[in-house]
Amino acid sequence: MTSGSPRLQAPSGTTDTHIHVYDRRYPMASTAKMYPPDASVADYLAMAKRLGIARTVVVQATTYGTDNRCLLESMAAIGADKARGVAVVDAGVSDAELDRLTRAGVRGVRFFMLPGGALPWRALDAIAARVQPFGWHAQLQFDGREFLEHEAAVRRLPGTLVIDHVGKFLEPVPVDHPAFRALLRLVEEGRTYVKLAAPYETSKEGPPHFDDVGALAKELVRAAPERMLWASNWPHPSAPADRKPDDAVLLDMLLDWAPDEATRQKILVDNPARLYGF
Repeated sequence: MTSGSPRLQAPSGTTDTHIHVYDRRYPMASTAKMYPPDASVADYLAMAKRLGIARTVVVQATTYGTDNRCLLESMAAIGADKARGVAVVDAGVSDAELDRLTRAGVRGVRFFMLPGGALPWRALDAIAARVQPFGWHAQLQFDGREFLEHEAAVRRLPGTLVIDHVGKFLEPVPVDHPAFRALLRLVEEGRTYVKLAAPYETSKEGPPHFDDVGALAKELVRAAPERMLWASNWPHPSAPADRKPDDAVLLDMLLDWAPDEATRQKILVDNPARLYGF
């Protein structure tokens, strides 16, 4: 998934804020739509070493629903000082389980609001309220073109918010589009982070800069560099096997999206350290 070393020299403490691990020892959830090929921690760490990634956030895959066992095993294999997690729990989760997950390094709850997600929109309020006493943030992924439709529901959530994949506009929109302006409003209010990740999932223009998605990313970086994050989205589960993106290219895109070295230091090191507690 990477053909060589990136041009961008990753600063010390570089954090990849969104990866998945797949292992067929764990069953596929009834809500899931796909079971990607196995992708191990060892495979990931080989890629991370090549790119200079020091810290990693493992995100619960939709494949496993609310069964977080693969997530926790993967975090432990990476190491307590180098890994954090984002889990999926339902409103019935116990305080004891939330405490166990927190002690293991989980720092957020994932809401994947596209086909295959385990939780419906109507569950957001109750679950977000349950995890607040444990200091978790809410991570959301949905079609960014629906930001206006869901803006009130998202604003209602307590605490810190994280929006996936440059807003995940399934058809890239211009920066003056009302849905993108709604995302900017959230970001500018000071409690919302955005992952600069997975442009290949939505871009019509493609690498190296994914210019249609890149225009949105640059505007977000301009608006709030202190709340932007970078992620590889390894192992790129939605990409066809013969069209997996080059991980080095995905890191190098920051040279275009955030050309200032001090800004990249925030995106790659300082912001994730603050959000995930490294």
